[in-house]
Amino acid sequence: MKYHIIPVTAFAQNCSVIWCETTREAALVDPGGDASTLKQTLEQLNLKPAQILLTHGHLDHVGAAVELAAFYSAPIIGPQKLDAFLLASLPLQSRMFGLDDCAAFTPDRWLEEGDSVQVGLVTLDILHCPGHTPGHIVFFDRVGRLLISGDVIFNGGVGRTDFPQGNHQHLIEAIKSKLLPLGDDVEFVPGHGATSTLGRERLSNPFLQ
Repeated sequence: MKYHIIPVTAFAQNCSVIWCETTREAALVDPGGDASTLKQTLEQLNLKPAQILLTHGHLDHVGAAVELAAFYSAPIIGPQKLDAFLLASLPLQSRMFGLDDCAAFTPDRWLEEGDSVQVGLVTLDILHCPGHTPGHIVFFDRVGRLLISGDVIFNGGVGRTDFPQGNHQHLIEAIKSKLLPLGDDVEFVPGHGATSTLGRERLSNPFLQ
């Protein structure tokens, strides 16, 4: 699986375009905003997303999802249903952060632990990793050894847990019990900042020591 990161919004959130090299089928992960920029980049890459994938319900990760889903006639898939309250509160989130108004929505499909999503010939396994939000999920390409981790784990950090229904203990447990066992060689694309590997974070991330 190939990927291209497009930072969006004032929060420099990593929206990822992912695609199957064989079929060129693509998906857009966490389109948090700047829809025109995302459309332009997709046109430059000659890709049309067949689905919009969401890791969790925070505004900076979902802000452009509805607009792009309509533009590309693509379903919105994810996150896990415990984040429904966040998607319902998007207008409030918009006002809190001073961003363009974002209407509440419900995805076309919720995702659960053990589900999978197909992008061309690539299978993405779904892991439920609560803590940053209760319904946070990650997407794992087991064959390609690539993880789209959202705001669970970062290069040198972990997700904040001071938001509504955040839980630091749950977050660390999810990282240690679900992500690190995937293998030190796994590269991950976080929701913000630079990519890293699980092995590097296992050894040096101060939150995991």
